[in-house]
Amino acid sequence: MSASTTTSVAAPAAGASILPYAGTIFLSAFLLFLVQPIIARQILPWFGGAATVWTTCLVFFQSVLLAGYAYADWTTRLGVRRQTWLHIALLAASLATLPILASDAWKPVGSEEPIARILLLLAFTIGLPYFLLSTTTPLAQAWYWRRFRSAVPYRLFALSNFASLLALLGFPVLFEPWFTLPQLGWGWSLLYVLFVAVCAATGWASLRASLGTPQSLHAADRSLPAPAPTLATQLTWLALAAMGSVMLLAVTNHVTQNIASVPFMWVVPLSLYLVTFILCFDHPRWYVRPLFLVGALVLVPVMAWQIPSLNLKVGVALYFGGLFVSCMVCHGELARLKPDPRYLTRFYLMLSAGGALGAVLIAIVAPLALAGYYELNIALVVLALLIALRLPRGARALGVLALAVTGYFAVNGAREYARDMRVIERDFYGVVRTRDKQVDGVRYRAMYHGAIIHGGQLLGDRFRNTPSDYFGPGSGYGRLFAALNDVRKGPRKVGIIGLGAGVVAAYGRKGDEITFYEISPTVVDIERREFTFLRDTPAKTSVVLGDGRLSLEREPAQKYDVLGIDAFSGDSIPMHLLTREAMALYARHLAFDGVIVFQATNRYIDMMPVVKRLAAEQRMEAVLVSDSPESATGADYWLSSTDQILVSRDRKLLAHPRIAEAAKEIKDRPELPAFTDAHHNLVRILK
Repeated sequence: MSASTTTSVAAPAAGASILPYAGTIFLSAFLLFLVQPIIARQILPWFGGAATVWTTCLVFFQSVLLAGYAYADWTTRLGVRRQTWLHIALLAASLATLPILASDAWKPVGSEEPIARILLLLAFTIGLPYFLLSTTTPLAQAWYWRRFRSAVPYRLFALSNFASLLALLGFPVLFEPWFTLPQLGWGWSLLYVLFVAVCAATGWASLRASLGTPQSLHAADRSLPAPAPTLATQLTWLALAAMGSVMLLAVTNHVTQNIASVPFMWVVPLSLYLVTFILCFDHPRWYVRPLFLVGALVLVPVMAWQIPSLNLKVGVALYFGGLFVSCMVCHGELARLKPDPRYLTRFYLMLSAGGALGAVLIAIVAPLALAGYYELNIALVVLALLIALRLPRGARALGVLALAVTGYFAVNGAREYARDMRVIERDFYGVVRTRDKQVDGVRYRAMYHGAIIHGGQLLGDRFRNTPSDYFGPGSGYGRLFAALNDVRKGPRKVGIIGLGAGVVAAYGRKGDEITFYEISPTVVDIERREFTFLRDTPAKTSVVLGDGRLSLEREPAQKYDVLGIDAFSGDSIPMHLLTREAMALYARHLAFDGVIVFQATNRYIDMMPVVKRLAAEQRMEAVLVSDSPESATGADYWLSSTDQILVSRDRKLLAHPRIAEAAKEIKDRPELPAFTDAHHNLVRILK
């Protein structure tokens, strides 16, 4: 008998008594998904603001969710009494782990393997509470069905996802703008105490009711036919759940690597993912199968076609829309295959196993197995194959056609990504590539981090040590060093957060000291193999491995004459480098008349008013220097248009003709609050 038709004599009483179960599930799901952006936001700055911090967190969240569902499935075999007492004991023990904010002792020093450290940090910080929250949805539904023997409302699963959605959307809109991270951590912990009380009371009530249920009802219930799901069915559950998870992480990676690695950009795709669960498990009417299957057959090839494109104004809408349709198909097909309530915990176990498998494939296996960002290409091909297999026999030809087109564009996109590349290497912090280009006999080698050039070098002895790309003579860096050469003849001390190709070293003179702070070992290795700026400069150079801000926090005041902030991957901005606390740190390491240079070149984020506000708080002046070399598309193609912000107390230096002729005043935005470690809102500065 199907889940939708199972009934019992106890059903009439279940209507009012479902409220404790619904309340327990709602509160647990709300806390489960609210803690995700809270803890990820706290540790994001500790690992360079990399987008992969979030995907690594998702591996933990999905894996613990799997453990919670496995626990729910296993404890149903212990019997009512032992299961309930075990769960109440664990709930009580979890209170000892509060509050949930991570200790500063977990901050890396630069040499640690980041994935393992993040997973251990999360396990020790939120592990037991998160595990118990993860068990609640299947466990409470099992308690409900065992108590009333009525049709298990799979809509409770939709309610769970609705609560999760409220938490995710509430974080950037309601919680993040008004509360600091410590306040959010303590507030969450207090709500968790409430959850423990509610869940324990619901479990106790279920235990008492189950022990008082007449044996005749149990016997009658056991007599109902309920064939166990076959292995093929369970593997189908696993595959559909895994595909939804793979698409979630692959699309999130694709977007956050080129915009910004902040909770807002994580929340949108995860919210869409949850909405599809809500719709598909609320009622069959929401999953209009022909409509969504046809939509997926159209969108999946288009997504594969657009992979090489950097037009994220179109890309974001396309990929978020494609993610929604893809997950509607995966989760709609899952809802159509949901089993009899007797196998409810097994169903949820396979769903969570698929979610964890998808997270592991994208966050761990892909970076280890793939040299570049090929996971979205592969995911779209596998998704097209899965959709083709789920189509009715009469429509299989359309599925095969969509699969062929998707495969063609995915392979072409991968070829374009790797075309003419000398090096493609990957680590936790991103993919680094180098490519040579030659025009009119002049060769130029560029470094790509993500999809954006992060410096390059002209090749050949006559061009040795020539500044290029975003660091040309007309850039903020070029004009600043020209002015310094004119008014300050002595040796300089320079610090640069972000190594790239090391182009700034070209401005070094004998006696100068230049220190680069770089979090990615791959960037350091490729700079030394592929570029010669650090070897050619007459200045003394050194490289400090680790997050630039954390490294500066550990060092005594360096008194830098120039401090450059250029640690961006693609168009993604580590927001912890643009906060009040970060600016105070820079000021501590700056000579009194020193200059901070912010790389402000970005297609989507307007960081200029943010920097101006932070500079004003330190009683410093900020000016914008934009460089748009006319020759950038001609003979001097190695020069790029760029925006850089110069911040200094030395107004005379900023008034030097070399700087003043290109400097522009930055428009103030009085309504924009200063960004802090505890609070910053990316939405306010989107272009």
